[in-house]
Amino acid sequence: MSDFGTPPVIPDNLQQYKYLLFLLDIVNGSDIYGFSSYVEDPKWQRKFSAVWAAAAVIAIICSLPYLVHSIRTRRAFTGVFGVSEDVFGKPYAPVSTVAETQPTHRRRGRVAVWAESVISMFSWTLPGIELTFGQMILVAGYLATVLICITMDSELITNPNRAGFMALAQLPVVFLFATKNSVLSLLLGPGNGYEKLNYIHRWSGRGMFLAAVVHGSLWIRNHLEYGLPILGPQKETSGVAAFSLLCILVLTSLRPIRRFLYQAFWVIHVLGFIAFFITIRYHTIYAVPWIYPPIAFYGLDLTLRLLRYRIKDASLVAIDQNMTLITIHDCDAGWNAGQHVRLRVFFSGRVLESHPFTIANAPPTSSCLPTRGLTVAARVSGDWTRALNTYTNEEQDRLSEGTTATDEEKGARSRVPVHVHVMIDGAYGGCSIDLGTYESVLLIAGGSGATFTLGLLDDIVARCVKLGRKNGERTRRVEFTWCVRSFGCIDWFAPQLMAIAETAALSSSFDLHISIFVTCVCNPDAIPLIPNSDVTIYRPSVTALLHEMTFAPSGSSRDTQSLSASSLDEDVEIGEKVVRSKLPWVGLGGGVGVCASGPESLIREAQNAVAKLGVVRGREIGGVGLHTELFAM
Repeated sequence: MSDFGTPPVIPDNLQQYKYLLFLLDIVNGSDIYGFSSYVEDPKWQRKFSAVWAAAAVIAIICSLPYLVHSIRTRRAFTGVFGVSEDVFGKPYAPVSTVAETQPTHRRRGRVAVWAESVISMFSWTLPGIELTFGQMILVAGYLATVLICITMDSELITNPNRAGFMALAQLPVVFLFATKNSVLSLLLGPGNGYEKLNYIHRWSGRGMFLAAVVHGSLWIRNHLEYGLPILGPQKETSGVAAFSLLCILVLTSLRPIRRFLYQAFWVIHVLGFIAFFITIRYHTIYAVPWIYPPIAFYGLDLTLRLLRYRIKDASLVAIDQNMTLITIHDCDAGWNAGQHVRLRVFFSGRVLESHPFTIANAPPTSSCLPTRGLTVAARVSGDWTRALNTYTNEEQDRLSEGTTATDEEKGARSRVPVHVHVMIDGAYGGCSIDLGTYESVLLIAGGSGATFTLGLLDDIVARCVKLGRKNGERTRRVEFTWCVRSFGCIDWFAPQLMAIAETAALSSSFDLHISIFVTCVCNPDAIPLIPNSDVTIYRPSVTALLHEMTFAPSGSSRDTQSLSASSLDEDVEIGEKVVRSKLPWVGLGGGVGVCASGPESLIREAQNAVAKLGVVRGREIGGVGLHTELFAM
C-alpha cells in the first residue's frame, strides 16, 4: 500500500463544527460522529430551560401571599379531586340564625395596593389583539429568549442543529401550559387555571414551530447546495415527516378552526402530537430526554381528570328557545363560585361531546339559593346547544300532554324538569381575586356571561349576610350589571337574582344594586320584579360605572335613560345631558374589585377602564383588582 503522507489538519475556523465530519453526517444521515455541535447545543437547551423555569418560580413567589390567603379561606386546591356529595345530608343554617356582623372599615395594605396599581398598568389591550400589554411583554420576552438561544455563538448556515435542539427544548413548555391540571396552576392560586395560561401554550407552540422552520429550511438548503437527497435516508425522511406534522398542528390550531371545527381540531391535535413524538424519535436520539416531561405532564393531567369524573342525575329546563338550564343534583362541595365544568349530557345519542359551562351558583354552604346542586346555563350558540334545547322543549311538551289548564298554568307546566344523566369533569378555573377583601365590588356581564358573575354574587352575598363575615369579609356594597339583548332574556336568571336580592335585603350593612341594560326595545312587559334593580334601554360604559363608584356623589340621582359615558371627570357628559352619581361613594382605602364576563368588546373595555383607574387613582381608593372571564376557542 502506498504512503500518502501525514493526514491533513482541519483549519481552526472549522474546528467548532468539524465541517468535514458535518458533510459525512449529511451523507450518512447519522449522529455518530459526535462533533461539538452535539456537545455545545444541548448547553443552550439547558440555559433556555433554566430561564423559563426561573420565570415560573418568580411567578409562584409573587403569588405566595394570594395562595396563603386562599388556603386560609379554604378556596385553594378546591376541586382537585372533583365535585363531592354530602352523603350524610348535613343541614344548612338558615339566614335568620346568623348574627349580623358589621364590616370592618380600614385601608388595605400598602403592599397590596401598590401591587394592584402596578398590575393594573399591564391590563391595557387593543382591539383585535387577544393579549393584554402584560401578556405581550411576557410573550415577547419568551420569543426573544428563544431567538437568542438559537443565534448566540452558532453558525446556523453551515450547521442548523442549534435550532432543532431549541425546538425540542420547548416541548415541556408547550405541554405544561396546555394541560387542564398542572402543578403550576395549583401553586399560582385559584383563578389561574389552564384557560388563563393557555396563551403561553399557543405562543410557545409558535416558538417551537419557528425553531423547526429555521432548522428544517437550512438543512434543506444545505442538501440542495451539495446535491444530497432530501428524501430517502431515515434521518431526512423522518425529519420531513416530523416537520410536516408540526405544520399540520399549527395550521389546524388557528382561531377560526378552533372556533368552528373544535372537535376536528381536538382529534388532530391529540393524534398529531403522538405521531410527532414517534417521528421525532426516529429523526434524532437527542429527542428522548425532552419527550419524557411532556408525557409526565399529560399523564398527570389524565390521572387527575379520572379522579374528577362524575356521573350524576340532572334536570333540564328550557326557559325559552335560546336558553336551557341544567341542574346537576347532589353536588355539595368540590368547587368554588365562578368555576366551570366540562359537561357531557346523555341525550339523543350525543354522548361523545363535552362542552365547558360556568357554574351559575355558589356551593350550598355559601349560597343564597335553596339547592344542593350546581346549575349551568346552555345558551343556544351551536349545533349541540340547539339540539339540547330542542330535546328539552320536546320532552317538556310530551310530559305536559293530556292535561287541561289555563295558558298561565301551561306556561308553568311546560317548564317541568326533564331528567337525564350527565358526566361532569371539573371544576376548573375560578376568580383570581377574593371579592371579600374589597369594600366595593362591580360585577359586569354580557348575555350568558352572567353565569360567572351570578355565581360570584351568590357567594359574596352569602358570605357577608348568611355566614356573618366569618372570614373577615369587608364588602359593603355590590353593583351587579347585566347587559342583554331583550327583556325576555332577564327571565333566564330572574329567580336566582330575586333570591339573592331578598337575602341581601336582610342586612343593613350590605348594599346590593342590580342594573340590567337592554340593547333591543322589545316586549317591555316581560320585565320581572327584582328587588332594588333598574332596567335601562342602553348599553353601559364600564368606565362610567367605575366613575360612579369611585367619585363623590353630586347629590342628584342618575339619569335612568342613559349611561354610556367614558370620561373620568366628576360630571360625566352624555350628549347634552349630565350623568350624576347615584351610588354611595367608595370609602377611601377600601378598594374596588371588578369582575367582567362576556364578549371580547366588554372584556377589553373593562381591562382598559381598570388600567386607567389604577394608574390615576389606584392608591387613593385602596387598589383596584380585576378578573376577566372570556372562554373563547
